[in-house]
Amino acid sequence: MRARGARGVWLTLGGLALAAVFAMPYVIMLLGSLRTSQDNKTSPPSFWPRQWQWDTYAQILSDGRFLNWLGSSVIVAAASTLIVIVVAIPAAYITARTRFPGRMVFLFVVLITQMFAPTSLVVGIYRQFFELNLVNTYAALILTNAAFNLAFAIWILHGFFSSIPREIEEAAAVDGAGRIRTLASIMLPLTAPGAVTAIIFTFIAAWNEYVVALTLIIDDERKPLTVGMRAYVTGYEQHWDQLFAASVIAIVPVAILFTLIEKHLVGGLTAGSVK
Repeated sequence: MRARGARGVWLTLGGLALAAVFAMPYVIMLLGSLRTSQDNKTSPPSFWPRQWQWDTYAQILSDGRFLNWLGSSVIVAAASTLIVIVVAIPAAYITARTRFPGRMVFLFVVLITQMFAPTSLVVGIYRQFFELNLVNTYAALILTNAAFNLAFAIWILHGFFSSIPREIEEAAAVDGAGRIRTLASIMLPLTAPGAVTAIIFTFIAAWNEYVVALTLIIDDERKPLTVGMRAYVTGYEQHWDQLFAASVIAIVPVAILFTLIEKHLVGGLTAGSVK
């Protein structure tokens, strides 16, 4: 009993220490947002602000540029996630329930697209959207983010649909339900953890995307947060307090979304681990 108690204490302390390591960058960022710009540039830096500044967040939220960047990020991330879910659900359902020629080839090609990072293809992406006259538009970012996150969504939903017994669909067909009604009323509720997992990962990936947005978006008001926030720290002016405050605010939407669906997300990630 004593050995178990001691091990539990050490595991708890180890977990707290590991959590502190991961939380430290966010703490530094939060404290940096409450310092003055001059304090942030002081060397050597101190952990606690030498002079507290409480109106940084009010400055950021009253900045029209920041609100435009925030709106752009919301539009791009939400639209990309919606496209991914709308396309991935029927694609995963058909590949899980229908044996058609080229099915495995299709799944293999979908998997291959996950092996390429947007960074390695950014020149080709720019050229393609330039030919389509879509450079400097939300559509370019939305389509790119959706394309690079679609493979993950299809594969995770394919696994969920494949794990559902066919007898459930057969019972629904006996009751007169068609394929679309069966998918909407029976299959989707059963695959909710997988759909939620795909939603949160797609949204976070689109929200944090930087390289493609930096390449395709020219107008300042259309830039997402990841690109627009660079304006607070340039070669001519360094407003580190505003950059830190903007970064803290940028975390809030993702944190809220994660908190709301965390239960389903954990279920989606652990599904299939226990038979």
